[in-house]
Amino acid sequence: MTRAIGLLAALLCAPLPAAAHPHIFVDTALRLIVDDAGQATGVEVRWTYDAHYSRLTFEDMALDRDQDGTLDAAELTQLEGFDMRWIAGFAGDTYLWAGERPVPLGPPQPVATDVSDGMITSVHIRSFDPLPPDALVLKAFDPEYYTYYALEGGVEVPDSCQAEVDAADTGAAERLLASLLGGRDPEMVVDFPKVGAAFADTVHIRCADPS
Repeated sequence: MTRAIGLLAALLCAPLPAAAHPHIFVDTALRLIVDDAGQATGVEVRWTYDAHYSRLTFEDMALDRDQDGTLDAAELTQLEGFDMRWIAGFAGDTYLWAGERPVPLGPPQPVATDVSDGMITSVHIRSFDPLPPDALVLKAFDPEYYTYYALEGGVEVPDSCQAEVDAADTGAAERLLASLLGGRDPEMVVDFPKVGAAFADTVHIRCADPS
C-alpha cells in the first residue's frame, strides 16, 4: 500500500500489506473556516479514532498503562501530534473542490489531541487560499479504503451557509470494489483498488448571496 504507518497510530511510516478493508474507523467532524471578509480560508478537521485502534496506539506508545482509558498530562503531551507525521505526497484524507476544480490544501496545523472514553480525538486545520464559500465541495476519505471516515460529527459552516450531505451509495461502492478485485481475495491483494471516494459522503456547501 502507499498508505503508511509509523507508530501504529501515526498511519504514515511503514507500508502495510493489503487486507480486508477498512481496518480503522474514524468519526469525523468538519468545520469551514471563514475570515472577516466572509471568504473561506480553511477546514478544521476532527478525527475520533475507534476504541480498538486507540488501544493499539496506547500499547504501541506505552501509554495508559493502568488501562483505565484516560491519560495523564505527561501522556497527553507524548500523544500530541501522533497522527501529524505525514509523508510526502499524503493528501491528508480531506479533499476540497471549488465547483469541479480541486483546491490544494496546506499542511496540517495541529490544534489539539485528547482522550475520552478510551478513544483518541485529534484536531487539525488545513488552510487554503481565500475562496467564496458558496459551491465548495468537501469529502473525507482514504483512497485505498484502509481507513473509513464517517461524518458522525457533522459539518459546521457559517450562518449564511448550509451543508448538504449526499450519502454515499455503499451498495454501488461494494459492487465497484468487487468488480475491481475480480474475485481476488482482498487479503492477498497488494495493489488494493483506490475505491475510498466511492464509500465517502459528499458535502455540498450552499451560501446565500451576501448582497
